[in-house]
Amino acid sequence: MKRVLDGIDVSNWQATVDWGRHADEGVAFGFAKATEGGTWVDKSFERNWQLMREHWMVCGAYHYAKPKGDPGEQARHFLRTIGNAGGLRRGDLVALDLESADGLPPDQVARFARRWCGQIVEHAGLRPFIYTYAWFADEGNCAGLGEYPLWIAAHGRAKGSPVVPMPWRGWAIHQYSTSPIDRNVFRGSREDLTRLGYDPR
Repeated sequence: MKRVLDGIDVSNWQATVDWGRHADEGVAFGFAKATEGGTWVDKSFERNWQLMREHWMVCGAYHYAKPKGDPGEQARHFLRTIGNAGGLRRGDLVALDLESADGLPPDQVARFARRWCGQIVEHAGLRPFIYTYAWFADEGNCAGLGEYPLWIAAHGRAKGSPVVPMPWRGWAIHQYSTSPIDRNVFRGSREDLTRLGYDPR
């Protein structure tokens, strides 16, 4: 079986996260919520970002998509927030949390996501992960996103055995549990994971 890495993801809902304890327990990577929509900033993000780095984890930041908004504005808000927290370093990861249609039809949700991702590639030079659910992708909300690594939320499935929806053919990260904290697994080594991250060259 291919090597796997354990990870967690957090937001302000978890209040104060003990990153040192998680690191001691073998957590190798983390994602922290940074932003939502075009203006909202997670009040815990800067602390989480800095502590992940202090404990030598692979650092990830994610943006919660509001597809009714402007994708360019939301992407710039996300990158600006990361910049204010110390910026990206080699191997850092970013992700788009795409789980709400925001009242829009699937083709418009997918168009928003493609444009948001395009802005991240253009301005930060890395491909974001797409966090989503199989049912949400099956509705067509993720059309055209198959080139981006999939972070699939499949709770109740065995760790590392999620169902992979179209347009993807495989998964990169599986969120398999949400209790008492969101638990994830990456299929590969630390080097494999950081190769999907930021490269300042």
